[in-house]
Amino acid sequence: MSDLKNMTSTLSQTCDVVATSVNSFFMLVYSLVFLVGLPLNGFIMKFYFRRQQQTLSSLMVYLKNLTAADFLLCLSLPLRITFYASKSAVVQQLYCSFGASALLLNMYASILFMGYIAVNRYLKIVHPSGIRVLQTVRTAHIISAVTWVFLLATAISYSSLYLMTQESLTSNSSRCDPLFSESVKSFFTIIQVLSAIIFLVVFISLVFFYYSTSRRVLQAQQSQLASSEKLLKSRRNMLLLVSIFCVCFVPYHLARLPFTFLWRNCTVGPVLYYLKEVSTMVSVFNICLDPVVYFYLCKAFRAKVRKLSRRANIQQASEESESSKEQFGIVTSTSQTNELLCQHTH
Repeated sequence: MSDLKNMTSTLSQTCDVVATSVNSFFMLVYSLVFLVGLPLNGFIMKFYFRRQQQTLSSLMVYLKNLTAADFLLCLSLPLRITFYASKSAVVQQLYCSFGASALLLNMYASILFMGYIAVNRYLKIVHPSGIRVLQTVRTAHIISAVTWVFLLATAISYSSLYLMTQESLTSNSSRCDPLFSESVKSFFTIIQVLSAIIFLVVFISLVFFYYSTSRRVLQAQQSQLASSEKLLKSRRNMLLLVSIFCVCFVPYHLARLPFTFLWRNCTVGPVLYYLKEVSTMVSVFNICLDPVVYFYLCKAFRAKVRKLSRRANIQQASEESESSKEQFGIVTSTSQTNELLCQHTH
C-alpha cells in the first residue's frame, strides 16, 4: 500500500509514468496475447486465403478482411512489448512513429469490419429482398479497399508528420504524448475525435441491428414461421458481435477520449494514462475473441475446425490404443516369464 502511495506521489510530481512493475505486467499480458493470437489468426488466415472458392459472398470478404486486420494487429504487438521493456530512444521513436499508428490502424480496421459484418447480417435478416447492391461481392471489395486506403492514409500522414517535426532522440519519456510537436498534437487530437465518431457510429449501429433482429425473431415466433429457428441463430450471432465489441472497444473509448484532452494535467493525467493502457490491453484481446465470430458465422470454417477436432480425437484414440497394446504385451510377457520361472523352480 505504501509503495502504491509512493508511486502515485512520484507520478504526480513528475507528470510521467515510471512504474516498471506495471510495465512488466503489460509486457506479460501482451506476450501471452501474442503467443495465443499469432498461431490462431495464422491458422484462420491460411484457411481463408487458401480456399478455392474465395469470393462466394460479401460476408466472406468482410470476414477475410477482419482476419487480416487481426493478424496485422498481432504482428504489431512485439514492438509495443519492446517499448515497455526498453528505455532506448530509438525504440521509443520507432514505437511512437510506427508502432502506435499500426496498432490503432488495425484496431479501427477491426471495428469497421465488425460493423460491415453486422450490416450484412442485418440486411439479410430484416431486409432480405431489398438493397441487394450492398450485399454483392463487388460492393464488399470496394468498401474494403476504401476502408484500408482511408486508414493507411491517416496512419502514414501521422507517422510522416511525427518524423518531420521530431528534432532529437534525447527524451526518455515513458509515453509518446510528451514528444509531440504542436502540429502533431493538433493532428493527433483530430484523429482521436474522428476515431471516437467512428466508434460511436458503429456501436449505435450494432445496438440498433441487434434490436431490429430481435424484433424480427419475435414476429416470426408469434407467426409460428418455419424460419424462426434460423432467425434465432442469426440473433445469437448478432449478440455475439455486440458482446465482443462492447467488451473490447467500449472501455478503450471511455478512457481514451478524456486522456486525449487531459494527459498534461498532473492531477488526473497519470490515472487516465493507466486506465487508457489497461483498456488498450483489453481491446487488443479481440484478436483472441474474433475467431469465435468466424466459427459461428462461417459454416466452412466451422466444418474445418470440427474435421480437425475429429482427426485429433481419432489420432489420440489410436495412440492410446497402441499404448494399451504395448502395455498389455509387456504385462503378458512378464506373466509368461514368471510362469516359466515358477515351473523351473518346481
